[in-house]
Amino acid sequence: MKFTRYTDIQAFHRDTFTIMMRHEAQNAIPLGNVIMGNKGEDKTDWRDPANWFMGTVSDAQGIVLTAVMTPPHKLTLYCTDNKINSAALACLLDEILAAGIPFPGVMTEKTLATLFAKMYAVKTGNSYETETDLRLYELEKVNPDIPRTTVRLAEERDLAFLPYWDAGFNGDSFHKPFTVPTNAENTRNVINRKNRFIMEVDGTPVTCAGLNMQMENICKIGPVYTPPYFRGNGYATQCVAAVSQIGLDKGFKKCVLYTDLANPTSNSIYMKIGYTPICDFLALNWVYA
Repeated sequence: MKFTRYTDIQAFHRDTFTIMMRHEAQNAIPLGNVIMGNKGEDKTDWRDPANWFMGTVSDAQGIVLTAVMTPPHKLTLYCTDNKINSAALACLLDEILAAGIPFPGVMTEKTLATLFAKMYAVKTGNSYETETDLRLYELEKVNPDIPRTTVRLAEERDLAFLPYWDAGFNGDSFHKPFTVPTNAENTRNVINRKNRFIMEVDGTPVTCAGLNMQMENICKIGPVYTPPYFRGNGYATQCVAAVSQIGLDKGFKKCVLYTDLANPTSNSIYMKIGYTPICDFLALNWVYA
């Protein structure tokens, strides 16, 4: 097995893009990041490829494992054609540990994530825990029975509440403390990217949904957030349906999104809209001995 570490996003894009495109929806996160990094148009926050870890493991036939990490986010993995290669995983892990590269965990297809985490535990003596048990869905057509609604792009005036909504989303989805940033830079960047949509009822914002990670054929929906006091009214269903339709109207063949399997309500909502499951993912954190 041969490990290759990349510092040039264009070289990494050249070597891995076609491979990851074989399962475009499954690779929505790493593909979206690689496409964005290759364009080099947005280097705010974690988006600068100079800070990324990018690597491949190859055998005599070519690349069998692709790995991308955009700190502080988790390592993402893809075994070519979903053929899990234990030797390649061991090779990658040895290289990461030998180089002393810090990484908080792994987020990838469930079987692959579990095997990699078990290898990590054996090699380090540490353990791991599940942060989120996820399901990936895709949609080709919005259910016409969903009530239609109007959404608008987030604007500067939404700085009054969007940081709080994002903190609520992180708490609900990733079990993180409710922490609102002391400046508006990150939220202003979200607004400037023009990929966050707000749904209003009688002039009051009630829910939001993102449209991002735009790839060749697929766009990713998320984050999706409704404040607790507006839940139970069908707002998220209508908003996600509207934003999904916007994605399809832009020319994307499919929309994809992730749900927390611990939240049966969201899974039910998305299937009602027309989303169907593709595969399950795990977001795992390391627990240090």
